[in-house]
Amino acid sequence: MFKYCRLLAVLCLIVWIPAFAHKNDGLHIPFGKTGLIVYDLKTGQMNVYNNNAVVFSNVYALVKVDDKLISSKDYLSRSYTKTLINDGFGKGEKYVLKLIGQDLPEMDLIFYTYPKRAYFLTGTVVKGRNLKTNYMAPFCSDFTAVKGDATSLFVPFDNDTFISYNARPFRDNLENISAEVGAVYDNASRKGFVAGSIEHGVWKTGVLMASKKDSGNSVRVWGGYTAEATTRDRIPHGFIKGELLKSPLVFVGYFDDWRHGLEDYGKANRIADPPYIFNWTAPTPVGWNSWGVIQDKLTFEKATKVVDFFADSLSAFRTGNTAFIDLDSYWDSMVTGGMKGDFSKLKAFADYCKQRGLQPGVYWAPFTDWGYKDGGDRNADGTDYKFGDMWTKVAGGYHDLDGARALDPTHPGTKQRIAYMIKKFKACGFKMIKIDFLGHAAIESSHFYDTTVTTGMQAYRKGMEFLLDQLDNQMLVYAAISPSLATGKYAHMRRIACDAFKSINDTKYTMNSLNYGWWQTYLYNYLDADQLVLSTEKEGANRARVLSGLVTGTFITGDDFSVKGQWSTVAKSLYQNPGLLKIIQNGKAFEPVEGDTGTNATEMFTCKIGHDFYLAVFNYSDTAKDYPIDLKRLALQPNLKYQIKELFGGDENVRTISVGAASAALYRFKIDERKKP
Repeated sequence: MFKYCRLLAVLCLIVWIPAFAHKNDGLHIPFGKTGLIVYDLKTGQMNVYNNNAVVFSNVYALVKVDDKLISSKDYLSRSYTKTLINDGFGKGEKYVLKLIGQDLPEMDLIFYTYPKRAYFLTGTVVKGRNLKTNYMAPFCSDFTAVKGDATSLFVPFDNDTFISYNARPFRDNLENISAEVGAVYDNASRKGFVAGSIEHGVWKTGVLMASKKDSGNSVRVWGGYTAEATTRDRIPHGFIKGELLKSPLVFVGYFDDWRHGLEDYGKANRIADPPYIFNWTAPTPVGWNSWGVIQDKLTFEKATKVVDFFADSLSAFRTGNTAFIDLDSYWDSMVTGGMKGDFSKLKAFADYCKQRGLQPGVYWAPFTDWGYKDGGDRNADGTDYKFGDMWTKVAGGYHDLDGARALDPTHPGTKQRIAYMIKKFKACGFKMIKIDFLGHAAIESSHFYDTTVTTGMQAYRKGMEFLLDQLDNQMLVYAAISPSLATGKYAHMRRIACDAFKSINDTKYTMNSLNYGWWQTYLYNYLDADQLVLSTEKEGANRARVLSGLVTGTFITGDDFSVKGQWSTVAKSLYQNPGLLKIIQNGKAFEPVEGDTGTNATEMFTCKIGHDFYLAVFNYSDTAKDYPIDLKRLALQPNLKYQIKELFGGDENVRTISVGAASAALYRFKIDERKKP
């Protein structure tokens, strides 16, 4: 985890200056090219400027210590230190503002700034004896009204229960609480701010964006956020205790383009809290997962026939000469005698994949008990513990969601079960694992088995690190239902939304998550659009579903290829298209063109790969549509001429973008060298 004390890679200069010694009692802290924090050492008033204009005003920190709310404005004595730093963000400066007040614990306001970063990082530390808190807000501020049609972005904590991102109109008397990160921007000009936590090992973070008709706009970023509909918790956030209490480290920036701000935010997470998992350097993963269509009908015979189809009929659908064949839930139909029984048939499947030039994958949910309704007096797989002993304790009860009961990630029984099952999977020879329902491990508990763990995110970190230790760098790790940001340390690829299958509405739902979560492509090696099912849908819906995978970053199919059908013929054509495979190999998510769609999705996404520019267009409606080509809006040079090719149909020299009802199209733009000015 990114610790304030570890941030200093090179210590060059420390200056202690008493409050009265600074000219005009004003401390000026520059960041980026045009950013400036101005802190009045006399009054404690703080403002943030961009291009000489105030964007955040009346900035302060707020901490709840022993049930008492303490503001940084309550202190009378202020001094600071300045330190030169050189860390993962580059060369910069660290400022520590030390606040002392009578009968108050010491409060430190910490700022990290970098001349090459258009944002600053801030955190709050409280020092004293026998302190405890479950609420620390290092950044509370008013902000200047965003001109134009302002939008406030809600980001979900996870991708469970078919939750959606929501870009809401930011109007009078709106309060919008987002998980971990939030943004307010004008969609037309794209100017706006992004603020959120870049550490996720202790705190769940909330971002409150409020528009008040009488009192103006405000934003508050705090650690200690829980809400059943968002974080799934039914009890308040856990407390941290000690003589030194640290808030989450918070990213704050005002940007000319909110999209670039969120991309910077995604990258900052990976720098501040680097991956625990090994880096995936192999090509973009592609393949198949059984949950798309086969689901609970999974058998050895069906699975091996799918392998044959990929080997014989989809031999060109590869990246790096390989594809993964992943068995989802119900793979236990290949195991006799329960989890302590015979795994030889499962191993035979894995061996068969390798014989046919493919890589075998498996599925598991390590922190859930699916049989809890049969009572707790059941032995957990591979342990001498009862499931009832391992259940996460929540206010005298337990945590049930998605039909499963949460297991305490810190309990020795949970750990032994994980070690046992992962050893079995490795012995079978699996090279990929899809891990699911990880949010169950992040639930706040009234008491964890490990008494040093007091918050849900601390438990999540313990559980995920133990899981990866057992995997020992031997598998591609794909996270399904999981916390969006905290899982970045622990998975190579992650599903961008919840289950989606074949229809245009499934695609529209998935694209909402890409519309407002595409920036996570910089947090993970890969994002994934989940099982891409063709089934018997019309050509347009098939194109849209395929394109949803291409623009998200990876390509995991889901049809029942153990039998012949319309889907088999379509797959042979679409999945082996060289132009589409080139985009898969790039492995990065496309960027949305618009950001004002509420819980719906923009129709256009763009990406530049080498010298080529790609435009993906989704028509979610039931009528055909024409789309004007606005080069400036697409960030293309309007004074140049382009050759445009549609890649699904292969149409050359496209002049008008027309997309049929419930369909999609993919266009490649090349500069027309013959018509350069």
